[in-house]
Amino acid sequence: MTMEQIYKEHSMTIYKYLLSLTHDEHLSEELTQETFYQAVRCIDKFDRSCKIVTWLCAIAKNQLLSYNRKHPKVEELESTNISTGSVEGQVLSDMSKVEILKKIHLLDDPFKEVMYLRVYGDLSFKEIGEVLSKSENWARVTFYRGKEKLKREMMKDEE
Repeated sequence: MTMEQIYKEHSMTIYKYLLSLTHDEHLSEELTQETFYQAVRCIDKFDRSCKIVTWLCAIAKNQLLSYNRKHPKVEELESTNISTGSVEGQVLSDMSKVEILKKIHLLDDPFKEVMYLRVYGDLSFKEIGEVLSKSENWARVTFYRGKEKLKREMMKDEE
């Protein structure tokens, strides 16, 4: 498989993954490009012990960490997009973006990361499992538990 084919097949997944972490379209695009640049430079180090998309996500996460070290900033909540294509996005679309992000941000890891990837990254449970080096079932269970925690928090606020 050529690097061009790898890019065509996985660039949107990497972009969505980065978008779920940054909530910034332009930064996610920039980091996606940098991820593939680094992948081209280091393709000889890919040992095929994992799927190529998992390897690319690891590079993407390292690129984001490197960027954050060089450019510490406050996250802009207004730039967040809610995916209304998913069931989760439709259920949560009644709430304001800021309100949802505040609640998700209060969750502990790994709930927080799984919620971001599912709701804002619009990744499947299988893709979330691959990105986080876990099983699809782990991703489903973690998302469900995170969603239950969010519901409990929302109920507290209504009281």
